[in-house]
Amino acid sequence: MNTALTPLNDTHVETPVEELENVEPIANEPLLVNNELLFNEVPVNEVPAAPCVWSELALQPPMVQAVTDLGYTVPTPIQDAVIPVMLDGRDVIGQAQTGTGKTAAFALPILQRLDPITEPVTGKIQALILAPTRELAIQVAKAFRTYGRHLKLSVLAIYGGQPYGPQIDRLQHGVDVVVGTPGRVLDLIQREDLDLSGVRTVVLDEADEMLSMGFIEDIEAILDETPSNRQTTLFSATMPLPIRQLADRYLQTPETLSVSPKQPATDTVEQRYYLIYEEDKLAALTRLFEMDEIASALIFTRTRVGTGELANELSLRGFPTEALSGHLSQSAREHVLNRFRRHQIKVLVATDVAARGLDIDGISHVFNYDPPQDPETYVHRIGRTGRAGKTGVAISLITPKERWYIRRLEAFTKQKIEQAKLPTAEEIQAQREAALLERMMVWLRRGRYRRESEMVAELVEAGCDLVEIAAAALKVARAEERQRPIAPVSEVRFREPEQRRGRDRDRRRDNRDSRDSRRGRPERVESSHEAGMVRLTLSAGKVHGVRPNDVVGTIAHHANIPGHTIGAIRIREHHTLVDVPEEHVAQVLAKAGHYQIRRRAVTVECA
Repeated sequence: MNTALTPLNDTHVETPVEELENVEPIANEPLLVNNELLFNEVPVNEVPAAPCVWSELALQPPMVQAVTDLGYTVPTPIQDAVIPVMLDGRDVIGQAQTGTGKTAAFALPILQRLDPITEPVTGKIQALILAPTRELAIQVAKAFRTYGRHLKLSVLAIYGGQPYGPQIDRLQHGVDVVVGTPGRVLDLIQREDLDLSGVRTVVLDEADEMLSMGFIEDIEAILDETPSNRQTTLFSATMPLPIRQLADRYLQTPETLSVSPKQPATDTVEQRYYLIYEEDKLAALTRLFEMDEIASALIFTRTRVGTGELANELSLRGFPTEALSGHLSQSAREHVLNRFRRHQIKVLVATDVAARGLDIDGISHVFNYDPPQDPETYVHRIGRTGRAGKTGVAISLITPKERWYIRRLEAFTKQKIEQAKLPTAEEIQAQREAALLERMMVWLRRGRYRRESEMVAELVEAGCDLVEIAAAALKVARAEERQRPIAPVSEVRFREPEQRRGRDRDRRRDNRDSRDSRRGRPERVESSHEAGMVRLTLSAGKVHGVRPNDVVGTIAHHANIPGHTIGAIRIREHHTLVDVPEEHVAQVLAKAGHYQIRRRAVTVECA
């Protein structure tokens, strides 16, 4: 049976980062490879399709043993192309699609070229891998330990948000390979705790992401500290001008290698979209939360500010949610992710940049609250569900102006994305009642309610009817539903030309009303056009950021009336008009002084 999302216990146990870093990889455990996107913006050497075997790549037995232990019988095309070039010591620009095994492509040759004689020297390293995020740095470091399990190897992941002491202590005891984020690597160099004079290979992993996060100057400063004869490998999903300039300056006659695009792996993901207006997205999302069986959800928004606003709005409506955005400190980010991994929160809102390198199993739903800018990012997003043999659901909220985007996604994924209809208020109400009755049946079967039975007996002795007692008990049990009014959602209609002209006239009238308001002229008050409804006015409008969901939420909550009974809502520049059933008007007006929208007190009175 479907159930609504509910709050979870906040108690949990934190795993020390040092413990996470040093987890021993398990044989035959699939290695998690970070997602990349394909680009073809520079002349490339196309990778041949014919597969080879590991022994044909001149890899030494310890490396071959490591990959065969993992169950990899043949290298992927990008591995087949990159490994020989890196083993020759040449510079590489690698281009590969999602899930092609890029990490192994640079890790195996680096491991093979490590000096096996020299013991790790204090403060000096042989290979440096720069990654944009803490999660990717840990992931790549774990891959190095996995592939180097048959070697005497020391690998360290370093990143911001953690104490310097443990990382410096590890460096002082000697490290072969450092995988780090640019900011912390540069800090340790400037503190003279990290010496790059012995580096033989540098890898810039996801260079375009490091550029978008503002790391380009740090990368240049780090590369300037390395020997001029080092080997440099660069992986980037796109090639903006600063990345091209970086490659021209620091790579020596690099060989550019690419894998041909293949069908995106979305077969295990049910894809559907809902056509709604922008102002109805939150209402649509909450309806889906009530009706879908959601174990764990990841919601993508376009902006960092949007993550916080959406997380707050969902939490206020009874769906515990946290935001993952770039402004969080590293410790706060780790805290949020740990709670999400342990299902202590079921909903996480993030931007694409904040979710980069995020790898969490068990996500049942991915929501595109704001659609991404390109199909590749869409595939990247929805690839976080439907993993490890499980199926997942990817839902996109699309406005009428964005309908063309669905056709573009279908052409890219070669899969149909079905349009679905939002559940109605009646369906949601029926779902709530069915869930309540199911909970009641569970307790009736258990029979563990001795004290409650005694309380019922006391009420019966006091003269109360048994049926009325049960009804009142259910009323109390449903009290929390007041926090979750079912906000109305406008039906998207594609009007005929004459209807569009009428809508344009309405828009011009609205603009005229707004101009009259700014000029100090009294606005015309519209009466309700629906029988049995009374029009009220709220002292907040567009300039205050008011949305239909805000109006429904504050009135339904404070006046204690069903949200679905609220009628038409018209948001003007400085005020809002709302239709309320005639029988509820006195109840709504009686709560004057309690209404708030976005922490702003608003008055409610008859229009």
